[in-house]
Amino acid sequence: MISFDNTEIAFKSKSNKDLKKAYWLFKMVGSPSFVKFGKWATNLAFKLRFPISGLIKKTIFHQFCGGESISDCDKTIEDLGQFGIGTILDYSVEGKTSEEDFDATVEEIIATIHRGKKSENIPFAVFKITGIARFSIVEKANNGVENLNQEESNEYAQLIDRVTKICRAAFEAKVPVFIDAEESWIQTTIDRIAFDMMLNYNKEQAIVYNTVQMYRHDRYAFLEKVITEAKNAGIIYGVKLVRGAYMEKERNRAQEKGYPSPIQPNKEASDRDFDKALELVVSSIDSVALCAGTHNEKSSAYLAELIEKHGIQHSDKRIYFAQLLGMSDHISYNLSNAHYNVAKYVPYGPVKEVMPYLLRRADENTSVAGQTSRELSLLVKEKQRRKLSN
Repeated sequence: MISFDNTEIAFKSKSNKDLKKAYWLFKMVGSPSFVKFGKWATNLAFKLRFPISGLIKKTIFHQFCGGESISDCDKTIEDLGQFGIGTILDYSVEGKTSEEDFDATVEEIIATIHRGKKSENIPFAVFKITGIARFSIVEKANNGVENLNQEESNEYAQLIDRVTKICRAAFEAKVPVFIDAEESWIQTTIDRIAFDMMLNYNKEQAIVYNTVQMYRHDRYAFLEKVITEAKNAGIIYGVKLVRGAYMEKERNRAQEKGYPSPIQPNKEASDRDFDKALELVVSSIDSVALCAGTHNEKSSAYLAELIEKHGIQHSDKRIYFAQLLGMSDHISYNLSNAHYNVAKYVPYGPVKEVMPYLLRRADENTSVAGQTSRELSLLVKEKQRRKLSN
């Protein structure tokens, strides 16, 4: 049975100085009022062109990001690799709207794939559909591409070309790629595109992965349906399972527009469906490949248990665990120490352009009950252990 209590293993890669820095950072992001003020102050400082990038780089950016460019991430890739943990290079620049920017993002994603081809420490690449197309086009296509006018159809065709370019590069380099999940009102478009790409590239192994958010009450049924469709089509369905990231936004929109919320009634229901989905996927492992993106100890332990129960080797590449850089090291490092496949999401990009991602991450930390206090208690435990062992 896997245990996540060993802080010596969890923080083996961290110096005392690193622990101290992480402790104060989690102290700050654990305070909703500080996070609220920090968001306001950061946005104001950027508007007024105050030189705050250096301060951000030394604090929140250092904790949660690999660098400003792919080459900046080399040290992080190497450091994680020393402990058997892979890196998922996540180009976290958001909010672009021009065709030039979309094309540049495609080239950046392909560059992460090529970097992955050179290193066994980079098991996956990742991208967001709205990083390479306008949100409104993806939204309008959600109810079927026949709803698009000629100009919109051309734009949608460009999106498909971009996705194909990325997935083809992933196929040729043999570096699987995740397509991130997004808001429910554009997710049908994303699901459709992901499945079409799998039909082309997932005949022998999972190259394209779709992301399924289990905090939606309809996603377990969706997963059952697509696994059956994949089996019938003779392809491997690649799935990244997560709980989800747009809860407040989803509930607010449903209330505003007067439709039933797609979000589970409570956290227990999300947890139940997430674990049921793990069981479904592991029992279908001959036609599915899985990455469990979770910071939940119970779900991580349950997946390890399912791997044992089904007689699957810990190192079987069809099953991965994933966490974010700078968080839940007690899960990542203890799993890796037990020879399971583990990868860390390593966001990167210019400081100013990655700030929306980082501020959202800080928001999520304050809204997830117990997340920050757990990080703090583990850091305190390890600091005390080191003090006693000295």
